[in-house]
Amino acid sequence: MKHAGALMLVGTGGFIGSAARYMVTLMFSPLAPGFPFATFAVNIFGSFLIGFLSELAVATTLVSPEARLFLVTGICGGFTTFSAYMFESTALMKDGQIFYTGMYLFGSIAGGLVALYSGTFFAKLWT
Repeated sequence: MKHAGALMLVGTGGFIGSAARYMVTLMFSPLAPGFPFATFAVNIFGSFLIGFLSELAVATTLVSPEARLFLVTGICGGFTTFSAYMFESTALMKDGQIFYTGMYLFGSIAGGLVALYSGTFFAKLWT
């Protein structure tokens, strides 16, 4: 598959996943004010979905490489990047890369928090 075709599959899937995430937010946000239930639900369901689809793609012929790009990278990626984070962490664990697993899990959380607060700090300097 040419890169342009792959880009279209990922982009179209990303649009669908992002729209689905927004719809989940609209549906679930009123249920638990004060708690990000919609994001929590999206992250858990997305993690299940990426695990399920990735295993089908590897273990069977039910999911072609093109369908995997559309479903896993596109839809799941647009729905939640947390699922990719969990999938990659699990892949590191399965490969016995315990140090890299810990570095990836905790480094992403700590680094993400530092980056978020740094971005906020610099935006305040800008304004």
